[in-house]
Amino acid sequence: LFRSRNLPANPSDLVAPALRKENLATMFRNHQYDMDCITWSPNGRILQVEYAMEAVKQGTPVLALRNKTHVVLVAFKRAQSELAQHQKKIVKIDEHMAFGLSGLTADAAVLADYMRNECLNHRYVFDAPMNIGRLVAQVADKSQQKTQNSSKRPFGVGLLVVGCDEKGPHLFETCPSGNYFEYYAMAIGGRSTSAKTYLEKYFSEFENCDLDALVKHGLEAMNKTTASDQSLTVKNTSVAVISTTSPYRELSEEELQKVINTLEEKKDEPMEEEPAAPAAGSGDGAAPMDTSA
Repeated sequence: LFRSRNLPANPSDLVAPALRKENLATMFRNHQYDMDCITWSPNGRILQVEYAMEAVKQGTPVLALRNKTHVVLVAFKRAQSELAQHQKKIVKIDEHMAFGLSGLTADAAVLADYMRNECLNHRYVFDAPMNIGRLVAQVADKSQQKTQNSSKRPFGVGLLVVGCDEKGPHLFETCPSGNYFEYYAMAIGGRSTSAKTYLEKYFSEFENCDLDALVKHGLEAMNKTTASDQSLTVKNTSVAVISTTSPYRELSEEELQKVINTLEEKKDEPMEEEPAAPAAGSGDGAAPMDTSA
């Protein structure tokens, strides 16, 4: 009877607006550093670049490995539905060069057009194929420029660029941050940790093995990235080979099926989980920004 008309019936309603306001302030404080790719967070990180690298980690797995004369590229393909074709994850750039992608396919198409034009111009001017390392450095510069402009965003795709030139086979990884690295064997994308473990275990055999053994190692490593109830098939797997004596070619379904039939049967083992991405506003100290993923 004595309650004022201006007071709510439930006393807790007086506290709710204050809590909502505090939550909104906290949320804004946590995310005010990831609105563009030129703002540093107090932890010394550029969150937009880390988000782009997380897109690579969430993509389909792709791996590559090389010996003295050949480089093999293996990609896992997914279909949007049973009515759709499997999405292509290996892109040919030139007769001596190709790349596998993990992340946003549309971003990879932009980089593929750029790389093809560079190869075409180099061949037209110098009458020689483009150097692998030089083109990868140019792609890395192009990626890094996207991280220095507030009106741009980083490329959300990671590439494994493979090829052969006068120095032999090469395998490079490019990151959305603009970094690039050369490897003897590497895997990127979702569940790639299991593939890396396999590649590290048999790394010493790669240099002296023949092409058939190299392809089998690549498919065995890719088989580790799939779930226990999923297996590699000629529909969801593609393999490309480049050597110092022969140009780019993809294995046919018959060739691929022969190798898949020889793969080791999978056991019901728990999959290795990828490390969780850090929260945007986590205040766990000034952890350095990891740009090598």
